[in-house]
Amino acid sequence: MTKNSLGPEFARSWLLVNGTHTNRFRIAENSQADSNVLDIEDGVAPNRKEEALANAVEWLSTGHGAWVRINGFGTEWWEKDCRELATCDGLQGVMLAMVESPEAVLRTAELLPGTRIVALVETARGVQQLQAIAEARPTFRLGFGLGDYRRDTGFDDDPMILAYTRSQFTIASRGAGLPGPIDGPAVGALGVALADAAGVTAQFGMTGKICLNPEQAPIVNEILSPSQADISWANSFLAEFEADGGEIRDGSDIPRLARARKILNLARLYGIEAAEGYTVWNDPTEVHHS
Repeated sequence: MTKNSLGPEFARSWLLVNGTHTNRFRIAENSQADSNVLDIEDGVAPNRKEEALANAVEWLSTGHGAWVRINGFGTEWWEKDCRELATCDGLQGVMLAMVESPEAVLRTAELLPGTRIVALVETARGVQQLQAIAEARPTFRLGFGLGDYRRDTGFDDDPMILAYTRSQFTIASRGAGLPGPIDGPAVGALGVALADAAGVTAQFGMTGKICLNPEQAPIVNEILSPSQADISWANSFLAEFEADGGEIRDGSDIPRLARARKILNLARLYGIEAAEGYTVWNDPTEVHHS
């Protein structure tokens, strides 16, 4: 499995790369992140916005592919971002910052026709409009701008405090038929701390997560993929189901059959093979993926 073969609807790790740090572009391209996002918005000072945009355009016009996080609709940079990126063959999509209404997505799509748009919702006002934003025709996926949302609301980073908000992203995505939403980053986290944060992402049905350095991508990918317990359970259930004639035996078979097939399809998509001799001791918890 390569980045090019993995559709962005299944991308787990979304690695942000500051648009002024061109020395990091190739590092990101060669990383294990599913999607690279050149950031010309939040990580770039106002007096360097044009430089960051020029760097992104040059990279995307010289045989490289990436997403770009562009400045929000209504800012002084938004229109120029869209018009210049529209000429780039390597543009894989845009992550539109500070989305607070469907209009932001619709107007962006007018300037970038046919381009995938991740609507990054980062304020209380945006969360109030989540369903309408998700249902806007050009919206490809929803993204949770966690840092700005906490600044806007004053909320702590505790998963319980943000539970309602994360749930709304997933409900809006499912209601609009979109892939699972992309969670905000765990700033500075690695190892167990990052695994725990990505575990929260998965618990709330979110299937992607923003990463701030390449070292975060492998951990995020692992946590947001089917586990060996999931794969073992799916194989065992399907073997048992087929041995019983492959016919529905009771009401629980229908959701379990769908779940088992989804787990194995995702495992194949992500290139995860079942470990030989692995035995699941308990029925694993639900895996949430698009």
